Amino acid sequence: MEFIDSQIKFIQTFMPAYLRGAWVTIELSLVGVCLGLALGILLALMKISKNKILEFLATCYIEIVRGTPMLVQIMIVYFGLKKIIPDSLGFLKAPMLLCSLSISLNSGAYVAEIIRSGINSIDKGQMEAARSLGLTRSQAMRKVILPQAVKNILPALVNEFITLIKESSIVYTVGVAELMYAGKSIASATYQTVRPFIFAALIYFIMTYSLSKALSLLERRLAND
Repeated sequence: MEFIDSQIKFIQTFMPAYLRGAWVTIELSLVGVCLGLALGILLALMKISKNKILEFLATCYIEIVRGTPMLVQIMIVYFGLKKIIPDSLGFLKAPMLLCSLSISLNSGAYVAEIIRSGINSIDKGQMEAARSLGLTRSQAMRKVILPQAVKNILPALVNEFITLIKESSIVYTVGVAELMYAGKSIASATYQTVRPFIFAALIYFIMTYSLSKALSLLERRLAND
């Protein structure tokens, strides 16, 4: 009974901090996947382009980002941009902004490969049919190919969002007050090393599990359409 009372008191005391951190985690992940989607579409179109320079640039970016840890990328963006870009308005002093940018740049590389595979999954006859109706290649891609590809890759994009929720935990290293940062702060305040992180892990699990179940429902609905 004493153990249960202790857990209840812990939750009542620190749950607001956990919830604030969880919300920041969701914000970071949502911004990352949205901006990453825009960047991913651009990179995917560049990679399948007949222009060899665009294809080369997209391939280099994707391989470099996918071949290096997100933590390293965050450090480069967080400390590097301040040295090479004038910041008279103080935007680069906001850790949240810089971390959102880092996560978006990372996500864009993975989303690009997801979108490219989705585009390649569409029968080539779709493009030929669209071109025969008088559409340009860009119009056919925008109005015919991409809408079908997005439907096919929607589950993979949701999975990318789930992955970002977990991987965004490393931004606590630069002082962003997300869920992992909340757990670390509570651990420091209570001099406990296990319980604060167990509660943080449970909240991560609740978020990712909920999204996974939502993904399962989405996949079944898409399969029935």
